[in-house]
Amino acid sequence: MENSKFNELKQYLLSLNEQGICLAFSGGVDSALLLYLCKDLNLFAVTAESVFQTNDEIKFTKDFCEKYGIKHKVIPFNPLEDKEISTNPKDRCYRCKKKIFTLIKQEAEKNGFKNVLDGTNYDDLGVYRPGLKALEELGVISPFAKVGITKQEIRLCAKAYGLDIYDKPSNPCAATRFPYNTELTEDGVNRVKEAEKILLDFGLDELRARVHGEVLRIEVKTKNFPLILEKQKEIASALKNLGYRYITLDLEGLRRGSMDN
Repeated sequence: MENSKFNELKQYLLSLNEQGICLAFSGGVDSALLLYLCKDLNLFAVTAESVFQTNDEIKFTKDFCEKYGIKHKVIPFNPLEDKEISTNPKDRCYRCKKKIFTLIKQEAEKNGFKNVLDGTNYDDLGVYRPGLKALEELGVISPFAKVGITKQEIRLCAKAYGLDIYDKPSNPCAATRFPYNTELTEDGVNRVKEAEKILLDFGLDELRARVHGEVLRIEVKTKNFPLILEKQKEIASALKNLGYRYITLDLEGLRRGSMDN
């Protein structure tokens, strides 16, 4: 895919090549496309693995890097050891990103890569993203945002390059499924990840399972309401088996950042 913004992006990435590029690779479409665009450069990919991701997400990062012959390292990170994160304050994302990218920067320096990049896109600058402050403080470079490339442009470019993840739904970390200022535990986080896996297995696509104590609130696209209602008994039973007492369907449908209100 060739257009002025992507041509500018490629030239910018080339300017970073000599000093080395360390890319924080989450496995989302943004970082996957950026990794693909850098695959022939002096590149090192690092993925932080924690309870906030699923095993499938971590496996994808490994498989993607192996497919394109990219040097890749997965580093363990336990966010729940830190009370500044486990108590889920309003700026949890800032605190978590600060610690993750500090580890990634250390890994980059250890391996001789000066520039640390991430996949933040231009659209991310216009919504509530407290983690962006941490990136700025640590000097992390966000090429898509810098050049003005949007999420839609990233998806179109990924499709043009034949990357089958071009339409992969966004999937923020599991901590976003809980209200702010509630204690995050490994059991609670793993349960909500299992709840979302169950819902996906019922044939739903993009969704969120939000936890409010004993209540599990399901957010799906409104077009999927009939499927939920058709299988309501089976879905409710499966989710109650995880320990939730009440299962609800949010009539406003899927919306990103609903816990931020």
